[in-house]
Amino acid sequence: MAVVEDNGAGSDDPADAIRYRLDQQRILAEFGGIALRSRDIDEIVRAAVELAARGMRTRLAKFLHRDDQGGALIVRAGVGWDDGVVGQAEMDNDLASPAGFAFKTGEAVISNHLRDEKRFTTPDFMADHGVKRAINVLVEANGKRFGVLEVDSRQDGRFEEDDLAFMQGFANLIGVAIERLDAEAGLRAAIEHQELLTREASHRVKNSLAMVSAMLNLQMREDDDPRVQRMLGDAQARIVAIGQAHDQLWQGDQVGVVALDRLLCGIVDGLREQAPDHAIDCDIAPLVVSGDTAIPLGLLLTELVTNAIKYAYGDGGGPVWIETRCDDGALSLVVADRGVGLPAGLDPNVVRPSSLGMRMVNSLTRQLGGTLAFENTAPGTRVAFAMPLPAAV
Repeated sequence: MAVVEDNGAGSDDPADAIRYRLDQQRILAEFGGIALRSRDIDEIVRAAVELAARGMRTRLAKFLHRDDQGGALIVRAGVGWDDGVVGQAEMDNDLASPAGFAFKTGEAVISNHLRDEKRFTTPDFMADHGVKRAINVLVEANGKRFGVLEVDSRQDGRFEEDDLAFMQGFANLIGVAIERLDAEAGLRAAIEHQELLTREASHRVKNSLAMVSAMLNLQMREDDDPRVQRMLGDAQARIVAIGQAHDQLWQGDQVGVVALDRLLCGIVDGLREQAPDHAIDCDIAPLVVSGDTAIPLGLLLTELVTNAIKYAYGDGGGPVWIETRCDDGALSLVVADRGVGLPAGLDPNVVRPSSLGMRMVNSLTRQLGGTLAFENTAPGTRVAFAMPLPAAV
């Protein structure tokens, strides 16, 4: 229940009284937009005191915030006050002042004649500014008392119960804004923590895959069988491709996404080191994709380029060209060589090809929802993969 000390008379002009209340409604609506949009509590309380003063047709208003250290109420924002008040002036957090009473009890306070007020003491800085009347409302958020919004006037007159409703609207909107900002801060903290966990997980996966790759490399050195070495080398290339994708998942500004040009060119660099007799060049269109797209694309590229290295030129070397394009809502990947062409009897369209590499290529194509086409280009082979352009991330 509000504490009201009534003294003096308001406007006797009904038309002016109606305009006064309509202006307050418009001003409160204006502040509602600010409170819902702004992400800065200081900006919100500054707007509150400026608009509340305008709505109450006065030049003085302030927002008092409880000091967590000393417990006093400090003027955090204000309008109409001399230098040295905002940010410095304070009053005791007790029942002796209207603002302190409102903060302590939670009850709004209207005092229309502070000079004759028996219940409260007017703070010195308010008396120095000639304040004759004041209205105070508590601002609460998340079940805690945050501060007090106060409008003051040097003029005789009275603040009424309808003015209190206007002020309470401001207090409610400030409270909602504080709760929104706290919720957003909590959500940002949760997202940052989740990103940290994701980065850590991707980093650990990348390190674990690097260890597996190193073990495969050691195993290749221990076994002289060319077939075993080839199989281990293929497995190592696949593991390296997955490891590079995971490495980039946690290194970028946005967790869980990969710059496709950086990933695919990195895979090509690794394959180029393993096949120094082949001139492997790539032209990769810039595109950011999710990890779910990046990993199978990296594996698909690894398989297609490895096949070109192994089969296109026999025991010699030659050029291999990789290109990606983003056109007409589709992502295309082309791997081409100028070698001997497709092996005799190879039908890439059979349901279950005998080659593990071809089975993987077909499986990855289905996983990505794409299509794959092989073409003899005389000389050489051209393999074209196409899939719907991934959604922007």
